[in-house]
Amino acid sequence: MREVIAVSSEGPTLDDAVDPRFGRAAGFVLVDAAGSVRYLDNGGSQAMAHGAGIEAARRIAEAGAKVVLSGVIGPKAAAALKAVGVASVEGMEGLTVGQAVDRYRCGKSA
Repeated sequence: MREVIAVSSEGPTLDDAVDPRFGRAAGFVLVDAAGSVRYLDNGGSQAMAHGAGIEAARRIAEAGAKVVLSGVIGPKAAAALKAVGVASVEGMEGLTVGQAVDRYRCGKSA
């Protein structure tokens, strides 16, 4: 199975900015090892009063992601990601989705 990376994003492409929020991100760009890109809208989680990060973690895991890249991931969301077997990397704000994926892949292969 190919590794799928989920990136919290302000839009559906590799050129969109990383959304610094995890649970309330606009959506997630999913990128697999072959470079295929798809978008997971997170509009439903944005409207939730509580539990947005936990719901986003569940949806990302269901989409097959093994790692998520974001700006900040709260403690409850981080615990939910860990519980579903999804690794997380914070501090990707200020980058495009494509730049975040490249940075992750370079760091991982080093």
